Amino acid sequence: MTVRHQHAAHTLVRRSAAVVLAAGTVLGAAGAATAAPAAPAHHRPHHHASYKVDSAQLARGLYQSSYSERNHVLWATTAVGRPPVTQSQLLKVDPKSLKTKAAITPPVTDAATKAVEAVYGVAVDDEHNTVWTTNTRNDSVAVYSQRTGKHLATVPGVKHAREIVVDERHNTAWASGFGDGSIVGFDTRTFKEKKRVTVEGAGTTGLAVNKRTGTVYATDLTNSNIIAVSRYSNEPKLIPTGQGPISIALSRDGRTAYTADNKAGTLSVVDLRKGKVTRSVKTGEAPLSVAADPRSGNVFVANRTPGTTSVVDPRQGSVIATLATGPNPNHVTVARGTAFVVDKAAAGEQLLDSVHRISAKR
Repeated sequence: MTVRHQHAAHTLVRRSAAVVLAAGTVLGAAGAATAAPAAPAHHRPHHHASYKVDSAQLARGLYQSSYSERNHVLWATTAVGRPPVTQSQLLKVDPKSLKTKAAITPPVTDAATKAVEAVYGVAVDDEHNTVWTTNTRNDSVAVYSQRTGKHLATVPGVKHAREIVVDERHNTAWASGFGDGSIVGFDTRTFKEKKRVTVEGAGTTGLAVNKRTGTVYATDLTNSNIIAVSRYSNEPKLIPTGQGPISIALSRDGRTAYTADNKAGTLSVVDLRKGKVTRSVKTGEAPLSVAADPRSGNVFVANRTPGTTSVVDPRQGSVIATLATGPNPNHVTVARGTAFVVDKAAAGEQLLDSVHRISAKR
């Protein structure tokens, strides 16, 4: 249903303490910010409050990551350059050593140019032992086997597909179509489309799903709303949030949403029942990704421009730690109380991006 709305690698792990400012940050064609190459991070320990950061250079063109509890691996996507994109991989990363265990190259889509079905967004489905990706340049999503790395399916029809999230309980993978304001659900057993809701004039980006109720929430970057879609209705609910929300996470009980407000430089805490922002916390310029830790209740926000990740206590509305996580952090995910941040630092002679593991000190 359509609703009308006004427009609007292989290196040693290091502990890093550097914060490098990124110049020329823009919103790229894949719906994520891009920036000029920056200097490599310093190789020295970095501790802040009760957290430590371990970092390792990984690959060129990192975009997002997703953790598999079933296989105890971190899946990460890479894509280099603009179309025709010939360099893209789905990486299987050891979360302890931060080294790549396997690298899967997507299918070739054009033999003449050697373009591949480049991967950007990523989410694991441990129930079916698969991993889903968004293929932004190809307006599609794809499914791979976690066990073998085999490409299982490509499903077209998601315009400028940006992010994807899996609801294992309800056998659904949700993708955001930034190109047309759509939120598209796929059956994780058959890989077929099962639901589509479009909000005209919206720019859907980040996604989160309440795995108890099945309600999916998307950020509308264009109109500064959260779009909520219930399993039982095709009529979306619009909830106002901070300016330029680009990423979203939910509290453990599903009653609160957290949005990374790219334009405002804030984290918004949103009461989903009341439909309003209850707290707004300054984190840093151009926050690009947010993830909530169900164990501690804290929220991690990757701030693009300062090259930091903020740890926020949403109950107090305060930043409890600001951690250096490489120039141009692009995405953060949390698993077992540990956060993983991927950056677009383009550091060193090989212009590699890095992964950073944020863990609590013991």
